[in-house]
Amino acid sequence: NEGNEYFKEKDYGRAVAAYSEGLRRRCGDAELDAVLLTNRGAAHFHLGNYRSALNDAIQAKKLKPTHLKAIMRGALCHMELKNFSEAIAWCEEGLQIDSEEKKLVEMRAKADKLKGKELEGTFLGIQADFSTRCQGRAVLGTDLLCERNIKLVLEPSDEEEEVSDGLAEISLDGFHSDSATGAKVHLDADGNLNWPVLFLYPEHEQTDFTVAFHESSRFIDHLMVMFAELPPWDLEEKYLPNNLELYFEDEEREEMYEVNPEHTLLQVLQHERYFVKAGTPTVLVFAKRSPFSKKYFSGKKVHRL
Repeated sequence: NEGNEYFKEKDYGRAVAAYSEGLRRRCGDAELDAVLLTNRGAAHFHLGNYRSALNDAIQAKKLKPTHLKAIMRGALCHMELKNFSEAIAWCEEGLQIDSEEKKLVEMRAKADKLKGKELEGTFLGIQADFSTRCQGRAVLGTDLLCERNIKLVLEPSDEEEEVSDGLAEISLDGFHSDSATGAKVHLDADGNLNWPVLFLYPEHEQTDFTVAFHESSRFIDHLMVMFAELPPWDLEEKYLPNNLELYFEDEEREEMYEVNPEHTLLQVLQHERYFVKAGTPTVLVFAKRSPFSKKYFSGKKVHRL
């Protein structure tokens, strides 16, 4: 009920926390747990955390296979993730329950139309475009970043990048991307920063985008939700929460720093060599001991935990 109240107020971050607390109680009522998962998935969806929302829909559907709301939410997530074949499959599953559900009929038609179209841009192209669209300059809330010792890379010149000396300039109201999710760093009612965070999977040329990553949340907590189910591109089934290594890259020195999954986002942002670019923290994700990561790290100094 608390989660529902937050949801009505569009305070989706607190709604997620409330539904999660309900799930932690392990009431043993599959029907209630399915509702909690579906509702949490809806809150994640509104935050733009589509992978987390999808995993909640998957878990809800396991508990209650005929739960139409969970099926519709899963189909919507696949649409946002551009997994059009999977979206079609979910729509068809829902239409078997209710063949006249208008939203599913329309989504099925849209997914079918988009299926097969090539995604524009390569992995590097996507990354460059994302960075370009997110760049901007505005001034507000410098004290918030200064007191946290968070360093921003401002808009780069042709030959070099200007790096702030801890007095980063950022507008918590106007600094945002032009992406569909309208991602922006924002201050919540408790005075904490919530950041959009970009996860890169170089081996598979894939990305994940978490719109609201609370600065006090640990990376492992996000990974447990994001990879509760294997992503469709992980054919070798290597991307399990406890089989992942996180890094950030110091491009200036061509060095890699391993990130402790138990650390919070704020702890990582406060690292002396971490610079937030384009207002969006970025981490690279690799499967442990993968041949690809060894090749990727070749020629770079790697700082291990």
